[in-house]
Amino acid sequence: MIDYLTKLVKEIEPYVPGEQRADRKYIKLNTNENPFPPSPRVKEGIYTELDRLRLYPDPECNLLKSAVSKEYNVGMENVFIGNGSDEILAFAFPAFFNDGMVAFPNITYSFYPVFANLFQTKFLEMPLNDDFSIDVNSYSDENYRRIHRKSENKEEFQRISGILISNPNAPTGIALKLQDIEKLIQNNQDKLVLIDEAYIDFGGETAVSLVKKYKNLLVVMTFSKSRSLAGLRVGFAIGDVELIDALNKIKNSFNSYTLDRLAIAGATAALLDKEYFAKTRHKIISNREKLTNELIKLDFNVIPSQANFIFVSHERIKAGDLFQKLREEGVLVRYFDKPLIDNYLRITIGTVEDLHTLVQKIKEIILNV
Repeated sequence: MIDYLTKLVKEIEPYVPGEQRADRKYIKLNTNENPFPPSPRVKEGIYTELDRLRLYPDPECNLLKSAVSKEYNVGMENVFIGNGSDEILAFAFPAFFNDGMVAFPNITYSFYPVFANLFQTKFLEMPLNDDFSIDVNSYSDENYRRIHRKSENKEEFQRISGILISNPNAPTGIALKLQDIEKLIQNNQDKLVLIDEAYIDFGGETAVSLVKKYKNLLVVMTFSKSRSLAGLRVGFAIGDVELIDALNKIKNSFNSYTLDRLAIAGATAALLDKEYFAKTRHKIISNREKLTNELIKLDFNVIPSQANFIFVSHERIKAGDLFQKLREEGVLVRYFDKPLIDNYLRITIGTVEDLHTLVQKIKEIILNV
């Protein structure tokens, strides 16, 4: 029998998304989805495009690009629109990282090493501090070689061509301050620094203000989390014109029409409804603080979060066991069976009602331990 599969597809370990179970009704606190519906204006915007679905969408997404440029006070030429931030992150590998190695934290968004392997890019995992924070001072030329020598990676060291940081970091929720981001950029001016701001709207400070100052900075964001549009798949990047042009070259080598008409119209409407955005964002931040306080009372260690999730461990109950027991009770949270974080759960911030049920279920489980 002819083997049609490449060595790459046989060996690659794909990204594993959070469970999307349909065998019963669950409270879903495992995929960092927004618990609130999109702005009512989104439906109105999408409806206006229904009669034009026979036509290709604008490959430049100029309607949305214009709205993003005004919202963040940058030129349209500094904006790239993609099919979710994941697509933009994928484009970044062949655009910026393939000629060397990319460095990112050893505990971060688990799609990063998947992208690196898919695009056959070598990567260096930078250790976090003991408290899971990122040490920006460790991202230096002298340190890259030292960490590579200490790692189990036996491949020859190549120059670091790029740095990829999730801020706030996932799955910890810890955010770097803007001054730390700037220090990271200053210490690596010969490298592309990509800041993945999927969760920035829940408490962090965006690095977009630094784009005009540093040509090696690319900031990537998404509409999935804070704007409740995970189902539309819309993301964007802001950076120097040269970086945006590079992303467009990669995009147009795959598919010029990455966003459909409905996504462009819906995302634009969501961005323009500032009042609704502020209201739902503040609800999530408030719910996060309430859940944090409730879990601390139950002897949980809760990592300080600036995201729409919290990262927690318990002194008496193993995370894997608690994950299974909550699933049996109809509550889904995220468990990563990986070194260093295998006793932590990531819990998405849901509605007040969802979080009340979560806490009650946890109390019942603790009583039976």
